[in-house]
Amino acid sequence: MIFTFLSQNADGFILFNLFRYVTFRAGAACMTALFISLFFGPAVIRWLKSFQNGGQPIRADGPEGHLLTKKGTPTMGGVLMLLALTASTLIWADLRNGFVWAVLLVTLGYGALGFWDDWLKVTKRNTKGVSGKNKLVVQAGVGLVAAIWITWLMPGFLANKLAMPFFKEALINFGILFPLLGMLVMMGASNAVNLTDGLDGLATVPVMLAAAVFALIAYLVGNRIFADYLQLNAVAGTAELAVFCSALVGAGLGFLWFNAPPAKVFMGDTGSLALGGALGAVAVATKHEIVLAIVGGLFVVETVSVIIQVFWFKRTGRRVFLMAPLHHHFEKKGWAEPTIVIRFWIIAMILALVGLSTLKIR
Repeated sequence: MIFTFLSQNADGFILFNLFRYVTFRAGAACMTALFISLFFGPAVIRWLKSFQNGGQPIRADGPEGHLLTKKGTPTMGGVLMLLALTASTLIWADLRNGFVWAVLLVTLGYGALGFWDDWLKVTKRNTKGVSGKNKLVVQAGVGLVAAIWITWLMPGFLANKLAMPFFKEALINFGILFPLLGMLVMMGASNAVNLTDGLDGLATVPVMLAAAVFALIAYLVGNRIFADYLQLNAVAGTAELAVFCSALVGAGLGFLWFNAPPAKVFMGDTGSLALGGALGAVAVATKHEIVLAIVGGLFVVETVSVIIQVFWFKRTGRRVFLMAPLHHHFEKKGWAEPTIVIRFWIIAMILALVGLSTLKIR
C-alpha cells in the first residue's frame, strides 16, 4: 500500500526512494506490527474476556497445576497477532507480489479455522472444538490451493522440485505431486506449532526465531546476486516475503508482552494454526522446506513425542512419557514452567543457528 504510492513518487522526492528497499520496509513492518500489538493488545484482551466466561477451558487430564494457574485466562489471542501481522504486511509489502498473497491466504485461512475451533471451545465450555477430521480437511484444502498457487509462481525449472540443504544442485523432482508435498509441509508446520503451544510463551519465541531466519532466507533467495554467491536456488519475488516474516517477528514481540508468564492471554488455535501454516508456506515459496524442519526442530520434537506416545500406548498400553507433548512430561517431572519455557527457547535458538548454517555449508 505505502510501497506502491511512495515508490512511484520516489523520483520527485529522494527520501521516498527508501521505500523501494526490502530491508527498509522489513524493518518498518516489524516496528509497525509491534506497535499495533502493544497499542491494541489491552482492548483485544478486554474484548476476548467479554464473551469468554471462565476463559479457555482447561483439560481435566492435563497437569494439575493448570487448573489453578491457567483458569480464567482468555484464549484466541492469535486475533491480535493476525491483526498486527496482516495490517503491517498490507501497509509495507508490494501487493503486486503473488507470493505475499499466497502466504496470507494460508495464514488467514488457517487462522479462521483456529478461530472456529477456539470459538466452539469457549462457547460450549469443553476442550473438543472442531473435530480432527474437519480440521485436516480444511487445512488440506487451503494448503493445496496455496501450494498450487506458489508452484505456478515458481520458475519452471524449480516449480516441482524439492531442494536439499548442504548440497549445491541437489533437487528431487516430484512432478505434478509437488503441490501435495507443499500442502503437507504447511499442514505439518501448522499442527506442530499447535502442539507446542501449551505453556506461557512457549510457542511464541520459537515462531519468532523461525520467522527471523526465514526473513533472511527469503531476502537472499529473492536476490539473484546473493543467491548465486551462496549457491542457493534463486526464486524471483520471494524477497518480498522478508517483509511478511519481519511483520511476524514484530507481531510476536508485541504478543509476547501479554503472553509472557504469567500470561494475560493465550494465542489459542487462532494463532498457533495460522503461524505454523505461515512458516510452512514461506518455506515452500523459498524452496527451504527441509530447512524449516531444522529451524523449527523444537516443533518437530514436540510432534514426534505425541506420535510416539500414541503409537506405544495403543500397542502396549503403557506410556513412554509421563504426558505428551514433551513439555508436559517435564511438568509432570516437577520442572517449573519458566524453566521449561526458557530451556526450550534456548534449544529453539540453537536450532535456528543450525538452520542458518545451511545457507553457507554447500
